[in-house]
Amino acid sequence: MPDKKINGSTPLTIDPERSRRVKAVLFDLGDTLLDFGRVKTTRIFMAGAKASYDFLKNLGQPVNCFKYQLCLNLIRLHIRRLLWNIIGRDFDTLALLKKVGTKKRLGLNEQQWRHLAWLWYEPLSKITQVEPKIIETLSALKNLGLKLGIVSNTCVNACSLEQHLKELGMLDFFTVRVYSYEFAFRKPDTRIFKIAADRIGELSENILFVGDRINKDINPAVKTGMRAVLKAAYTNDGKKIPKGALKINQLSELPELIEKINTKQG
Repeated sequence: MPDKKINGSTPLTIDPERSRRVKAVLFDLGDTLLDFGRVKTTRIFMAGAKASYDFLKNLGQPVNCFKYQLCLNLIRLHIRRLLWNIIGRDFDTLALLKKVGTKKRLGLNEQQWRHLAWLWYEPLSKITQVEPKIIETLSALKNLGLKLGIVSNTCVNACSLEQHLKELGMLDFFTVRVYSYEFAFRKPDTRIFKIAADRIGELSENILFVGDRINKDINPAVKTGMRAVLKAAYTNDGKKIPKGALKINQLSELPELIEKINTKQG
């Protein structure tokens, strides 16, 4: 950034790094804030299918035999995933449930639809782990005056994800929550990072992005102009840290790291 003159006086030197103070932190969700690990997808799907089937049956809704409905749901899910992977976007599980359920003449109110979506997600929530001091870490970041947000590639509707975050006591920390199923693109598309920056109200250079995937989180964040921190996870085990990024083992390292960055900026 060039020097500026004030009323023709001696040029005022502006340190370009000073403008890069961290004012907001955006987090990836899976294996960053919430540790899913190597998920056994078949077991999770079976548990969700059984819970949702029992729920509908107890409500007296029209359902086929469980095995038939399970196979049908598996086929639908695989087709949907294949389609959206080809076009590079995520689908909304709640919208899909409503679309399929309407064709099957399910008579559910909005609360029941949301609960049905939760029953599909709940088995995954039960195996999820979070850091022991995650609430203390998020509180420390808030005490530094930082805005916090989430940017996640997901097909899980916000009603389920945010119920999970609320149960963990984490939801209210994040004033901005951006989910890829809301858009026709997903990470690593830089547009989703720019949308998150706009929503949180800070320039990209004043945002620190924390994620576990180099190709979907770190590289596009850096490309957008954000600082990037790679959180150690099985998804990046043994991989080289990209140029311009930092790495942490635990989220609890963030408050001290950000304080050092901002102190350096003056």
